[in-house]
Amino acid sequence: MPRGRLRVYLGAAPGVGKTYAMLCEGRRATARGRDVVVGYAETHGRAAVAALLDGMEVLPRRALVHRGASFTELDVDAVIARDPRVALIDELAHTNVPGSRNAKRWQDVDEILDAGIDVVTTVNIQHLESLNDVVREITGVPQRETVPDEVVRRADQVELVDMSPEALRRRMAHGNVYPAEKIDAALSNYFREGNLTALRELALLWVAGKVDEQLDRYRAAHGIEGTWEARERVVVAVTGGPEGDTLVRRAVRIAARSKGADLLAVHVTTGGGLAGADPANLARQRALVESLGGTYHQVVGDDVPRALLDFARGVNATQLVLGASRRGRFAQILSPGVGVTTTALSGPIDVHLVTHEGARKGRRRPRGGAALTRRRRLLGWAMTALGLPALTAVLHALRDTLGLPSQILLFQMWVIAVALVGGLWPALAAAVGGVLLLNYFFTPPYRSLLVSDPEALLALAVFVVVAAAVSAIVDLAARRTREAARASADAELLSTLAGHVLRGDSALPSLLGRLRETFGLTSVTLLERRGEPVTDDQAQPEAWRIVATSGGRPATCPDAADTDVTVDDRLVLAARGRLLDAADRRVLEAFAAEAAVALRQERLREQAARAEPLAEADRMRTALLAAVSHDLRTPLAAAKAAVDSLRGTEIDWTPEDRAELLATADESLTTLDRLVANLLDMSRLQAGALGVALQPVALDEVVPPAVDELGPLAHRVRNTVSFDLPEAVADPALLERIVVNLVSNAVRYSPAGEKVLVTAGGHAGQVQLRVVDRGPGVPPEARDSIFLPFQRLGDRRDHPGPGLGLALSRGLAEAMGGTLVPEETPGGGLTMVLTLPAVRPDRRYA
Repeated sequence: MPRGRLRVYLGAAPGVGKTYAMLCEGRRATARGRDVVVGYAETHGRAAVAALLDGMEVLPRRALVHRGASFTELDVDAVIARDPRVALIDELAHTNVPGSRNAKRWQDVDEILDAGIDVVTTVNIQHLESLNDVVREITGVPQRETVPDEVVRRADQVELVDMSPEALRRRMAHGNVYPAEKIDAALSNYFREGNLTALRELALLWVAGKVDEQLDRYRAAHGIEGTWEARERVVVAVTGGPEGDTLVRRAVRIAARSKGADLLAVHVTTGGGLAGADPANLARQRALVESLGGTYHQVVGDDVPRALLDFARGVNATQLVLGASRRGRFAQILSPGVGVTTTALSGPIDVHLVTHEGARKGRRRPRGGAALTRRRRLLGWAMTALGLPALTAVLHALRDTLGLPSQILLFQMWVIAVALVGGLWPALAAAVGGVLLLNYFFTPPYRSLLVSDPEALLALAVFVVVAAAVSAIVDLAARRTREAARASADAELLSTLAGHVLRGDSALPSLLGRLRETFGLTSVTLLERRGEPVTDDQAQPEAWRIVATSGGRPATCPDAADTDVTVDDRLVLAARGRLLDAADRRVLEAFAAEAAVALRQERLREQAARAEPLAEADRMRTALLAAVSHDLRTPLAAAKAAVDSLRGTEIDWTPEDRAELLATADESLTTLDRLVANLLDMSRLQAGALGVALQPVALDEVVPPAVDELGPLAHRVRNTVSFDLPEAVADPALLERIVVNLVSNAVRYSPAGEKVLVTAGGHAGQVQLRVVDRGPGVPPEARDSIFLPFQRLGDRRDHPGPGLGLALSRGLAEAMGGTLVPEETPGGGLTMVLTLPAVRPDRRYA
């Protein structure tokens, strides 16, 4: 059964109209005769959205009870059993109630897609996993519900539902987004104009990246090599020469002229080595490019202009920045150079030739000489064909002045020159031609190929042997130089690609993407056998599954690839686009092995992530035993001593002494009861067995009794929680425990005479309780550690208890669907921020 198609409506913030657009699409599809059902839609009390549901088939939701509260979720089985053509499912990033088949709604959607049903869904940009931290920095609000980027990137269609910040704020002010009591708080917090503008830019850029991927796949699938100027992309060619920094900075200025332009630096490694390529310069230029927001790439090619243009066309570049030639005027007369050749072949790509200090100052020759290129071999043949007749004419005019030995030496010198330039075969041809010319024009009898003088014959024979020997040595040196240069190029490529992975990029996508662009391939795919190896499964796509791929249409089996490399019995790296020669294949084999290692490491990390909760639970049990054996001993010993004293008959206690002993026993037993309760609750949290009864709770009814539990210390707390706050969804008993722990912790660390402030507010569907102290505060790097069990600030032991208060409070907050985070108090101190979901009028909680 073919998999269903996924369409995602992406928005920058709540209220832009994603659900409205989804339902409108559903109504249009219904009008076209398609079978459409509403699997899940949230109206959020908006009349315009609710009106769209009239006349549409809405499937019943699945009712669930969790810790005493009733919830409704998407009924996956009902959708699959109904088998519509299209299902409308709102809020892709939603976290399902515990007890559901899947933890996340996007997993529910995946099951429905596998059943062959098309899905239309919605998601906000702040719910994408990769942008979670960025959104938190912008808005100050952490997003607990996220969806992996890859889920949305795999969608067949992603449509942006866009609205300007001003228009969205007007919608909110008119009451079209939130109820009236939440409007002011929302406008002054999450929905500030700056926040909305930044979120809108994030959404636009993310969709632009998705469009780029679709365009690249389309061009690759249709074999389109020309440049489509849909977006400015500036490619700068760096050679490792001293002018590279100048070129990079000029390219950055060119890219800055167009908003959102991409900068890519490319270095071409040639089989014969690249003159002037200094590894230190390349490393510095690479760091410069990446620090300026660009990316660094490396490709292999013997023809530098064509390699540059192939890369530029492959990334759909619009502009190419090159340095002016460093060669002298004479060298430019013999060959036009990379810049001129690239400009002539560039087509629609604009080429910028940038002058620099090293222009026309000559190029430092690489050690060992360059390998013999086709140009040098042609020049050698030209020297043979044209130089020998010219030399013969000159020597014939000087025949009365120069003798045969001098003439042979001059011919020998020319043959060596041909060998140095053109290699073995042009030099051998020059040696044979030289012998014939010497014999015909300069050896008696003249104008005859006969030799009358035995000494002259010997001289000519030695001439041929020396010329052949020198030619062979020069050719051998050139071949060795070429091999060394190729090995150096391969080593440089391996170093570059390995470094790209080691710097922290995602291993498999990084390796496959770099290999594809390096060798000019259309796609690179890592395939894995589904079952046991079979001898004739190389051409069977059903026997293989794609682990990772980069580029256009992937190879679905080894036989579908132009080049395939077997890693082991189960893994094969398949490349499409062109056949690779033996040297390139060796590099491909090296990175096939690296890809296999990266895959194994990725799977080991997944296994380690699954094992981490078990290890954490084991550590918690160990710590609980340590706490029981140490921290409970003090109050237990104090209570026992007080009771033993009261029971004793040796001392006649006065009424005052008896009252003091009873107070000591009572205080010790109260402390013991609180410690045991914390330990038991922490144990239940770790085991997932803590009962939570969620219901609407007014904070002004919870905070006062929690403060009263502090007893004599209650006077050090200033409670400003207002009665007109929206109700929070919480367990009253657990919420009171959290407040008690937070307030007592704040009082404990506050200086004498300073009161702890307890305040609250609500906005964007959330209620926040803040406990503010003026104590020593907590450094930013230590804020996560204070929530670990059995930890105290500075590892202090001057306060009783096992250090479970904050750890337990965060665990209880998260069990109720909230968060607990520390912030710095302006002017010094620590503020603990407890965030809980506000009551929604359309949901039943009990």
